[in-house]
Amino acid sequence: MSVPSFWRGLAGSLATLLLGAHVASAQNPPLADVARKEEERRKTTKPATRVLTNKDLPKVSTPAPDAQAQPTPAPESSKPEENAAKPDQADKANSGADQVEKPKDEAWWRARISEPREQLHRDEVLLDALQMRINGLTTEFTGRDDPYQRARIGEDRQKAIAELERVKTDIVDLKKKIADIEEEARRASVPPGWLR
Repeated sequence: MSVPSFWRGLAGSLATLLLGAHVASAQNPPLADVARKEEERRKTTKPATRVLTNKDLPKVSTPAPDAQAQPTPAPESSKPEENAAKPDQADKANSGADQVEKPKDEAWWRARISEPREQLHRDEVLLDALQMRINGLTTEFTGRDDPYQRARIGEDRQKAIAELERVKTDIVDLKKKIADIEEEARRASVPPGWLR
């Protein structure tokens, strides 16, 4: 019984050796010739005259998405009668702070919508990964006979399902947030290209 397996192994090795020799002889042109030509080409080409780095690029500053100007509270004085006597001045100070908001230009709108979109993309990828994990755990659960292992796999599956539901809720919230930003931009007559 060991003799036929020996001959089968020998025949397989011989077939692999012959196939390898055939592939090596079938290379057109040989790898050594290609390497020599590439070495000659590299010798004849001129080296790069200038290498661009981050220092060569122009500086572009984009405001953070949450960089909206918030009115600062007026400092409270220690005497309550002074605060009661000056309500008009505090109102004027707050209305002046509202008028000093940063301009809502293209960079501001892009920064505002990019963070929720990136988070939505990450959550959608996570949703797919969680679904694949749940599918794998379900398959593994049905293939186990040991009750202890099945219980552990079942617990892991339930945790993954709970996480999947949380991510689905986050995705719904992010889609609503993006729709709200787009609606706000539409009402403010922002060009659609600024939100792409």
